[in-house]
Amino acid sequence: MPWDQTSAMDQKRLFIADYLSRSFTIVELCDRYGVSRPTAYKWIQRFLDRGYSGLEELPRRPSRCPHRTADELVQAILDLRRKHPSWGAKKLLKILAKRRPGQQWPARSTVADILKRHGLIKKRRRRAYPGHPGKPMTPMDRPNEVWCADYKGEFKTGDGIYCYPLTISDGCSRYLLECKGLCSTSHRLAQPVFLRTFRQYGLPRIIRTDNGAPFATTAIARLSRLSVWWIRLGIYPELIEPGRPQQNGRHERMHRTLKRETTRPPAATLRSQQFRFNRFREEYNNVRPHEALDLETPHSCYTPSRQPYPGRLPTVEYPDHFEKRLVSRNGGFRWCSERVPLTHTLEGQYVGLEEVDDGRWDVYFGRVRLGQLDERTFTIKDALGRRARRRKV
Repeated sequence: MPWDQTSAMDQKRLFIADYLSRSFTIVELCDRYGVSRPTAYKWIQRFLDRGYSGLEELPRRPSRCPHRTADELVQAILDLRRKHPSWGAKKLLKILAKRRPGQQWPARSTVADILKRHGLIKKRRRRAYPGHPGKPMTPMDRPNEVWCADYKGEFKTGDGIYCYPLTISDGCSRYLLECKGLCSTSHRLAQPVFLRTFRQYGLPRIIRTDNGAPFATTAIARLSRLSVWWIRLGIYPELIEPGRPQQNGRHERMHRTLKRETTRPPAATLRSQQFRFNRFREEYNNVRPHEALDLETPHSCYTPSRQPYPGRLPTVEYPDHFEKRLVSRNGGFRWCSERVPLTHTLEGQYVGLEEVDDGRWDVYFGRVRLGQLDERTFTIKDALGRRARRRKV
């Protein structure tokens, strides 16, 4: 049998019925219905004035507002906005004040509220902040411990083609491993440059970059196709904090010298610009003394890595106590017959899960911790508590 449910209006009607029966005092009615005496007298007075219709809830909107903008002014603002949909409140007020010099117009914030209330301002979608693991702390005390990579800003060559110099250097010895002028910052062009560098100098332990493409994306753990490739090679991608280029200061200082000696003015073509980059790299590594190295050259302080580039791309290995799951084409994996969204960047890769608490698992790709899986909600949150975003496929 279902529970009896009564609305607030039903309670008011019962209250009035008991009041009209003269069987209860006002105090007893208040105790019985759980209301105060002012509320009871208010209900009785409304019933006596307007009957049961007076017991209906009244709107809380005030009947009048002395500061309300006149309808004529509101209409003038709306008409001008519809005529110029891209104009904001500041511009609208400027034009209206010229048309009616003696009229007192509302404030800019009021005009913006009027436009928003009438649907003439679209609410902007807030950009999702992907989060960041924090300041990089790895010391650069040995060659190939940390490599630095970045793009030295785009510029146009003499024929009007944009050039994006991709630079790779060793953090300890300052050795400039590569300086390649590319047509864009796409992964398709950057990966062959890193591949050639790995084959020539071996593999570093860490590569430190900024948060731009193709090094990072807005996916969980800021993974990109390039960083996924690095992780499979055993290289840890280390990101500086957004807006903190000083955290990669050695590489940025080299960029200053590179810009001064190779791009002022730019060469006529991308090919001739690459000749300048090659000449600069040869001089920077083998001839130019470096003050941070006690006036030694970077070439005299650098030795190639002992870890060569593998002939076959290895698969990611996990400890025996880890659970392994394959990330499918929809960017997620199956856990307890439920789909857990992760990222399309890891499509076709295996992730490892380590149980750290009851119903909670840390999710790893290689040695990079992506976040924590909650078995109750089947969602993964990163270190900052942000969930892996679901995407329609």
